[in-house]
Amino acid sequence: MKIILLYGGKSAEHDISIISAQNIAQSIMYNYYQVQPIYITKTGQWLKGPLLEEAPATSQMLILKEATLPSWSTDPEVSSTGVRINPGQIAEEDTIVFPILHGPNGEDGTIQGFLEVLDMPYVGCGVTGSACGMDKVMSKQLFHQAGIPQVPYVAFDGREWSEDADALIQKCEGNLLYPLFIKPANMGSSVGISQATNSEELRQAVDLALKFDRRIVVEQGIKAEECEVAILGNDDAHVSVVGHLLKEVDFYDYDEKYINNTVQMEIPADLPEAVSQKIQEYALKAYRALDGHGLSRADFFVTSNHDIYINEINTMPGFTPYSMYPCLWKETGLETRDLIEELLQLALRQHEIKQSLSTPE
Repeated sequence: MKIILLYGGKSAEHDISIISAQNIAQSIMYNYYQVQPIYITKTGQWLKGPLLEEAPATSQMLILKEATLPSWSTDPEVSSTGVRINPGQIAEEDTIVFPILHGPNGEDGTIQGFLEVLDMPYVGCGVTGSACGMDKVMSKQLFHQAGIPQVPYVAFDGREWSEDADALIQKCEGNLLYPLFIKPANMGSSVGISQATNSEELRQAVDLALKFDRRIVVEQGIKAEECEVAILGNDDAHVSVVGHLLKEVDFYDYDEKYINNTVQMEIPADLPEAVSQKIQEYALKAYRALDGHGLSRADFFVTSNHDIYINEINTMPGFTPYSMYPCLWKETGLETRDLIEELLQLALRQHEIKQSLSTPE
């Protein structure tokens, strides 16, 4: 069977996707699979490289440059080349897609809908789960319906902001307490997210967030630790141990998380067993509320009094060597190599279920 490794993409998390792809490529069983790299450039071009016979030595080798004929460079510091293709050309029999794409145009249901149209099995959540998981406004409404605690928030869009920004600031300050965290509704990895401690900072933070999305979520900040749980499975999903992000500051931006890599992890988290179990229970509830399949990572806030609030769910979490998702499963007892194999099998089973459903005459 052939695995199409689909990575890159038109999002602010393009570079993280490449590192995730390289880590996955390191863990694939090449004696069982052919691996076809498909790189989506930042401008949206699809480039097809030669089949991988072994894992690339560095992520740099996966950044393909357009050429008439594809070729791999033996120099890990030099990019390889790929041939531009029409996206529909990836459709082949006995092929499964691993869309390791983070953020918009990858984790938001768009690529999942495309793969559904091509009738190809793929790793991860479907259209509904991906779209709702990516959209912080939609996911918060679903979490509320599922009875999962969350911090107070205010949501609005760019039109409302342009019509009466002062009224929205008053609404935020009337319903929430500083510090506030301002987030684009559809973005991940702390892109476009800011902390505000007064009205002027709030105004600047909203203007920044609106550069990344037309809808905004303003959340009340709380003194809490960040804990995360990895989820694996379809209807029979199960969870990993709970992990804890050890923070030296109140808020880590994109650079601190992924460029400087200053975030430290404690796995398993030093929490009472009852608290860890409650976090795991909420994680599964959130996953099922989104109709999750394959994998997700659920993120929570835990206060000193052990109050638990869900932050968000990531339907295609980072898969870099230092990402929480594979690290959580490794500590739970599932090595990355076996995790990748399980994800591929889950994708095939989910596709078989869809194929077995009746179609109206």
